[in-house]
Amino acid sequence: MSRKLISLVVPVLCLLLAQPVSGQHPDVGHSEPYWRVAYWNNMTMHGSPAIEGTDVRLDWDWGAGSPRPEIGVDHFSARWIRYLDLSAGSYRFSATSDDGIRVYVDNSLIIDEWNDHAARTFTADVILAAGHHLVTVEFYENMGDAVAKLSWWPVSPHNWRGEYYSNRWLGGVPQLVRDDTSIDFNWGYGAPAPVMPVDGFSVRWTRTIHLDPGLYRFFSTADDGVRLWVNNHLLVDAWRDQSATVHSGTIYLSGDVPVVMEYYENGGVAVAKLTWSRTGGEPDPPPADAIIVDDRDPGFHRGGSVSGWRFADSGYRGTMTWTRSNYGHNYNYNWARWYPTLSVRRYYEVLVHIPVSYGTTSNARYWISHYDGYTLRRIDQSANAGRWVSLGTYRFRGTRRDYVSLADITYEPYLSRTIAFDAMKWEPR
Repeated sequence: MSRKLISLVVPVLCLLLAQPVSGQHPDVGHSEPYWRVAYWNNMTMHGSPAIEGTDVRLDWDWGAGSPRPEIGVDHFSARWIRYLDLSAGSYRFSATSDDGIRVYVDNSLIIDEWNDHAARTFTADVILAAGHHLVTVEFYENMGDAVAKLSWWPVSPHNWRGEYYSNRWLGGVPQLVRDDTSIDFNWGYGAPAPVMPVDGFSVRWTRTIHLDPGLYRFFSTADDGVRLWVNNHLLVDAWRDQSATVHSGTIYLSGDVPVVMEYYENGGVAVAKLTWSRTGGEPDPPPADAIIVDDRDPGFHRGGSVSGWRFADSGYRGTMTWTRSNYGHNYNYNWARWYPTLSVRRYYEVLVHIPVSYGTTSNARYWISHYDGYTLRRIDQSANAGRWVSLGTYRFRGTRRDYVSLADITYEPYLSRTIAFDAMKWEPR
């Protein structure tokens, strides 16, 4: 071979050998500056993608629109892949979606919300070694608005996750998400952050605390509204305009305990604080004789349109029933009742379990039938997924006239929301 030919061939061979082999991930020396994305015109990422490309960010709110001209406005799916170069430590991944979303870190599933829901934010904490980590996000859109977002940041396990909303009802996607070392704020007439309004905002703080067995009293101070859940029990419910007021509640706790505090500011001074302390004595744990009626138990009865009922492998004990909303009393509307077996007349606190799926209504109307009459409690299912929510404490008869009922009548647009029917619990008080 002539020198001239060799001089032409060798550079070409070197260039070919330098290319990554098809199907392998290229070596990454730093965090990739973009997401590799594929979109499908189906909700299952089945077959060949309709379009592939790159996204500089994963921060999308398409509303009722489409990600790309080649993709429909409904019934589509997407997958994003990216390498991140991270220092060793604990990281919080926050995904916001409408509808389903799954997040993998190094092929481990850390967020699994593969179901229809209005825009909601989900988080997961992951401890990572220093180096490169593969992050994969899968998403599908069924109908209505489409939202897909992902963010991450290093966290301390002792901090609160604060979600700050630019409205008074914790609606939509947070304007700001940050770690707060404590809930001890007196903003006066100011705002929590430059991106937030000085009035008309709300916050949700979440954290898990570890406590030795015992009785604990929690104190929340708020101007204006506050709600406090401790171990999925609604301990403080003062969701109203008020000057700075201290509210408290006592509960027996042991081990890892989830705590959620929600707050809104209407006008004037803004104050939000939370503390707790252990009380004296070593009381027995709460009574174990609570009565639970699940949606597959004999005490659960439903009626209305047979074709309007749906079922899912979710909720308490892995089952749940759901249907869609009606604006008013349409013919053959769907309804259900939970009948407990209460042997004696006494006081019980009634709690409803809101599953993580198919509870998108903001106006579930629960009617409690008790000794002193009927009481209506309205619950925002979309804001209470995965919790036991108290409907109040009442005196019950100990007869078949004791029950809780719920219907598909939510006064929201027809079929626009889903109503979850899961477990109901009566705890002696």
